[in-house]
Amino acid sequence: MAKIALNFEDGVTRFIETVGYETIAEAAYRVGVNIPIDCADGACGTCKCIATSGSYDPGDYIDEALTDQEAEEGFGLACQMRPESDMVVGILASSAACKVEAATYETEITELSFLSSEIVKLRTKIKDGSSITFLPGQYANILVPGSTQTRSYSFSCLSDTNEMEFIIRLMPNAGLMSDYLRTATLGETLTITGPVGGFYSREIKRETLFFAGGTGIAPFIAMLEKLNKDANPQPIKLFYGATTVENIVELERLKTYTNLSVQTYPCVSSEASEPYANGYVTQWITKQELALEAYDIYVCGPNAMVDAVKASLEEKQIHYENFYTEKFIPTGMATA
Repeated sequence: MAKIALNFEDGVTRFIETVGYETIAEAAYRVGVNIPIDCADGACGTCKCIATSGSYDPGDYIDEALTDQEAEEGFGLACQMRPESDMVVGILASSAACKVEAATYETEITELSFLSSEIVKLRTKIKDGSSITFLPGQYANILVPGSTQTRSYSFSCLSDTNEMEFIIRLMPNAGLMSDYLRTATLGETLTITGPVGGFYSREIKRETLFFAGGTGIAPFIAMLEKLNKDANPQPIKLFYGATTVENIVELERLKTYTNLSVQTYPCVSSEASEPYANGYVTQWITKQELALEAYDIYVCGPNAMVDAVKASLEEKQIHYENFYTEKFIPTGMATA
């Protein structure tokens, strides 16, 4: 039996499990997930997908359905792929086209902790005792009580949990969720839908760079929690920037990841920042600091920070194999 995360083009993720030696398509159809498929014989290519982690038997197919180059790049045919381990598979269709909806959970607030005057840690517990599974780095949509609007926040905890955690910045001016959280109390109900998002940690195969801006630290905490649990041996550098000293949060938590090799580089941009470096995360994008031939890179934060990191990497000729980003927008987050 293998657990398969099907990540659709719109970011919705559905987890399924194979039984015996099922193909991905067989397992999906058994639980009502209609992956696009025409022939089921490896001939049409309609069910082409991409494996971003895990191993599998690719099965039999003809060149017109899947080329050798596509196979080398991780593409496969869902009607032929038989998982040999847990996998993450990108489905080249929307969730709606496959008759899939993100799950919705009724939860109650169990913790509201102010990490700074602007940042709150929110924990909620699923009322019916069920748990949520997500890929580290993904987010959920939280319905703002008393409205029809949602806000998107990254998980900052381990998956397969009954109690979700989020690290949220409160907007200085009026904001629906910010106004609510300033007066919310324990035990109140929040409706949460997820998981969603294409920003998640792939298999860590080489030294990896994390760039976090402000509460963009949240998805990296989820990633590090999982990597620490798995005792991943690859070194990680975390470059973490905020506007003020008080908004550098959860550093003590990062020190508890003793099964990992993590170097943390905090900096503050708008004030004297002792004991942290002053400036932006791009100050460490140099050939002296990043001397390897290639890295995998993840960036999460405000639009300007994400763009600045990418521009600086190109300017300094820092090479990477993979580059994954998530940019903030005023009312939440969106993948890019």
